[in-house]
Amino acid sequence: MTDTKTSVFKKFPRTFWVANTIELFERFAWYGFFMLFANYLTRSTEVGGLEFSQSQKGIIMGVGTGILYFLPVITGAIADKWGYKRVLLLSFVIYASAFILIPLFNTFTGVFLVYLYLAVGAALFKPVVSATIAKTTNDETSSIGFGIFYMMVNIGSFMGPLLTLAFKGASYDLVFYISAAIISLNFILILFYNEPKHEVKDEPFADTLLTIGKNILTVFSDMKFVVFLVIVSGFWTMYLQLFFTLPVFIEQWVDTSNMVHYFSQHVPFIVENYSNGQQLDPEFLTNFDAMFIVLFQVMISGFIMRWKALSVMVSGFIVSTIGLSLTMITQNPVFILAFMFVFAVGEMTSSPKITEYIGNIAPADKKALYMGYSFIPLFIGNILAGIVSGPVYEKVSDLVSFAEKEAANQGFQMQESLSQTEQINSLATHMNMTHRELVDYLWINYHPSNIWMVIAAIGGLAAFSLLIYNKFFINTKTENQLS
Repeated sequence: MTDTKTSVFKKFPRTFWVANTIELFERFAWYGFFMLFANYLTRSTEVGGLEFSQSQKGIIMGVGTGILYFLPVITGAIADKWGYKRVLLLSFVIYASAFILIPLFNTFTGVFLVYLYLAVGAALFKPVVSATIAKTTNDETSSIGFGIFYMMVNIGSFMGPLLTLAFKGASYDLVFYISAAIISLNFILILFYNEPKHEVKDEPFADTLLTIGKNILTVFSDMKFVVFLVIVSGFWTMYLQLFFTLPVFIEQWVDTSNMVHYFSQHVPFIVENYSNGQQLDPEFLTNFDAMFIVLFQVMISGFIMRWKALSVMVSGFIVSTIGLSLTMITQNPVFILAFMFVFAVGEMTSSPKITEYIGNIAPADKKALYMGYSFIPLFIGNILAGIVSGPVYEKVSDLVSFAEKEAANQGFQMQESLSQTEQINSLATHMNMTHRELVDYLWINYHPSNIWMVIAAIGGLAAFSLLIYNKFFINTKTENQLS
């Protein structure tokens, strides 16, 4: 058995391993900043944040990241035209320069534009590295090849925040500079990258764009497929709150002082690197999701691999929705971690099956075309996630908004010249409370945990809609294969 596995590994060319290592560093750099990005945009200036409103955060993260997942329609064609290696180099240049530029701006417009620039770099990267893995594997090696690829994605997404969080206390700027340094390692790796054989199109780029437009019309004229993409967008809208909303929710409302006390006695390294001495870094907690995936994805995948895609997806939608919703009904971090594990199980169950389901419902002669548009739900999901984590969260759960309302009720004028934290502390002093007592008072009187209902409604609607979709849009023969 071991000899068989070893022989399979030997069949991968060098470029396969180079591409996987490039992916590891890219995910390392991306999640190193992205897991921290929501709080960087909204935290008080005295701790290095920009004090943007939740709505501004939602626009930057939702629109910017959404565009990242739409552009590969075009950037994939650019890579086929110009060559994989050139496009990879261009993406690394944009990545590194964007990471360096982001901390130089502190206005909404400036940060938004630089983030869009970063999204272009990521959009150039994504289709090239995926295509490289596909073209350096065959029918015999593709399954284990993409398994290795997704393992690299998960390891990078787990390790990135652990490194950058350790330096966040010194300066948020270091978070972006570390990501720039990590992505720059790929300038060395690209020297060992041999471009895999692929069809180079000699047609004018305008004709390539015209073909892309025709493909889009073909795909979106299939209402059955469009409806499915919209339903799955609901799942991603719910899922993305892990990055868009949960870190902010923990930062504003959750008291982790007991955990800090425990770790200070038993694992002081965590307190020294992932806390401010009083509260754990919120992103340290949310990063447990990536750890659960690294530890359990192989086991979960093996358990569900013989299950029908529809049954697995619906179950995964429901389980992940329950898990993520429950993380936002409590101020207890231990419960949050437990519920996050539930969410991770649902994520590991449903996410891999989405692509499989698309392959099943696509017309036999258009499977490759349809699979190429499997990113559309992530595009829509990011846009909608930005709305949920932006104006919706600002109205339903935002500590700063509630403090402003309470100040108005108290007839207390908070000075605009003060930082966000100083304003809240001044209100606490006016009400003869500590900062923590004021937070608990606002929790009881303004019910910020109600955000869980929004998340549960979105995820629940996606799961229910998928069942209805399968009943009315899928023919009997296909249904027997999927359900």
